[in-house]
Amino acid sequence: MRVDGAAEADGAATADGMTGVGPVTAAEAGGEARLSGEELQRLHPVKSFVRRSARLDDRLQRAWDRYAGHYLLDMPSGARDLEVADDFTFDAAFVRRAWGNDHDLVIEIGSGQGENVAAAAAAHPELNFLALEVYDPGVAHALLFAGRDGLENLRVAQVDAQGFVPHLGDGVAGEVWTFFPDPWPKMRHHKRRIVQPAFAAQVRRALRDGGVWRIATDIEDYALHVHEVMDGLDGWANDGTLAVSLPTEHVGKGNAEDAAGLPHADFVESPRFEGRILTNFERKGLAAGRVIHDFTYRRV
Repeated sequence: MRVDGAAEADGAATADGMTGVGPVTAAEAGGEARLSGEELQRLHPVKSFVRRSARLDDRLQRAWDRYAGHYLLDMPSGARDLEVADDFTFDAAFVRRAWGNDHDLVIEIGSGQGENVAAAAAAHPELNFLALEVYDPGVAHALLFAGRDGLENLRVAQVDAQGFVPHLGDGVAGEVWTFFPDPWPKMRHHKRRIVQPAFAAQVRRALRDGGVWRIATDIEDYALHVHEVMDGLDGWANDGTLAVSLPTEHVGKGNAEDAAGLPHADFVESPRFEGRILTNFERKGLAAGRVIHDFTYRRV
């Protein structure tokens, strides 16, 4: 699953090879204050995905036509594609209307083909699940699974997560999942990675006390990036129990083979999250010899 899409956009970088402003601290990200989409775009001005249209095959189009009215959330649109209106808040009252109950909410950012969130919804009818996805085929697959299995605790939103998360009400979610985000492997594109201090501040605000942000990646350099962003942020506790050795310097697409020769240090990560099924995407990563890195960051 790619939260941001697997494609890169060379033309998205500025002339000096950078993709936006420098690192943003949690304090600069607004702390507990809910930011508007426009404010978050100012703090994190580059998109972490490249959206390309893809035609739906007949099966997926039928699923969309049949199930979108029930499972695809209808929210007021903003000025830009995949954005919601500035005055919209996804709060507990909205959850109650959309799901018809007050169960704990789990949000998956980047549901990919939808198989993981659908399996989780089927296994945990006592929880509500929200799948965020930008790509039409991924949305259609999630709708297909929801309708086929009658998953009344699953809803889907076709939104840009970076712009949507600031619209989440304070403490509305019990967990947020970001599994296998786009690694943006080129060094000059690392700032496009979705795990950033500004975004983390908004995820933390949306989580209830003790809520967790689960992250997984099969890219070693992205694992280092997650540690650099998250381990030093106030308001988060790394609940990991496993010692993992990682390079202490970043590599990019052209020099990834140099990572083994770089200085290494131990970091703390989590065992594989049992609530994540083994998807085709993860299976391919394992077959290619990549190591899966799991993270559990708890709001404190």
